[in-house]
Amino acid sequence: MHGEGRKPSFLKINPGGKVPVLDDGGLIVTESAAICMHLAEKFPASRLVPPVGTAERTDCYKWISFVLTELDAVLWTISKHRFALPKERRLPAVIDCAAWEFDAAIKILAAGLGDRAYLVGASFTVADIVAGHTLLWARSTRLELAPIR
Repeated sequence: MHGEGRKPSFLKINPGGKVPVLDDGGLIVTESAAICMHLAEKFPASRLVPPVGTAERTDCYKWISFVLTELDAVLWTISKHRFALPKERRLPAVIDCAAWEFDAAIKILAAGLGDRAYLVGASFTVADIVAGHTLLWARSTRLELAPIR
């Protein structure tokens, strides 16, 4: 919020200037979901990613992709048109349209979750972390969230 991401020292780490960034022993990992997946795979005992080759692993990837493309991207569009873009580039109509898109996508997420506690099978996974983070972000954008349950 104070421009730290635009300093040359940070831009060397992440040219996009965004957080989070993980430095894992010299391996630089950017993007929240990639960081989550990296850590889940690095620590398999966490069981945050289902076993390779299972339907649950595929479902985990599906939900992560859905949340990032259909919810997170829409929230970023809203945020850009509220504060991130230069004022002359902000379009209030885009916010309304993106909020409508978010509403449609959140209903798909709710239906996918159904009565279960977790998105994938019977255990907590990276998909739940990514979805939970995105829903918290949605709250901060003051979007009306329909009850998931």
